[in-house]
Amino acid sequence: MMHGTIRSVSCVWVVWVCLFFCSSVTMVGAAPICANAQGGCHVLSLANLFDRVIQHSARTHGISNNLHTEFEQYFMPSKNHIGRVSRNCHTSSILTPNGKDNAQRMAREELTEVILKLLVAWRDPLWHFHQSMAHHHDFNNFSSNKALEMSNMVHELHKGVEKVAEKMQVLGIISNTVSSLVSPEALLASDSSEWRPMRDYDLLYCFRRDSNKVQNYLKILKCRIIPEHGC
Repeated sequence: MMHGTIRSVSCVWVVWVCLFFCSSVTMVGAAPICANAQGGCHVLSLANLFDRVIQHSARTHGISNNLHTEFEQYFMPSKNHIGRVSRNCHTSSILTPNGKDNAQRMAREELTEVILKLLVAWRDPLWHFHQSMAHHHDFNNFSSNKALEMSNMVHELHKGVEKVAEKMQVLGIISNTVSSLVSPEALLASDSSEWRPMRDYDLLYCFRRDSNKVQNYLKILKCRIIPEHGC
């Protein structure tokens, strides 16, 4: 059963990789999908790219919600740890807009940069969280697999948002400065990418908060750029 579950998680991950980024692997009965024109490639519109990353961010946030609830149910009856969450998240140094109005007033480049910074900042913590879950005897294999799925989905979501940014740059909607500002090298040298090992329930609280921010910021960015598409 465990191997079957892991295979299903891997399949979800592979499907999303193909949906976002396939440039050389052809899906059955269709040309590969890409953000910009290439030989033998199906070009997605900016609206479609936005729809894909927004749907993906919603799934990611849903998984974080489920795992947070599971931890809450485990800890609260006996240890009541959730009530003492420090809420000192490692991403607190990343300046994020407070509320919808402030997000709408941010420059498009700045809002895109915030989204990418949040996603990059969670890369290592989520991987270590999965490793922790794999050795956590208090939880079942389902929880460990969900942790792995969440880590993989954030990795692919970051790639998806990069594709959206590339498309916006090609269309002249944002400047070309975003890719250099959020390069892994730049973030690793900044305070915002540093993180301390967190207790599992602290980490889940912080990631649930940040994944919700990413989802909302993506919706706001889409509606500012292409309001005629479902806004």
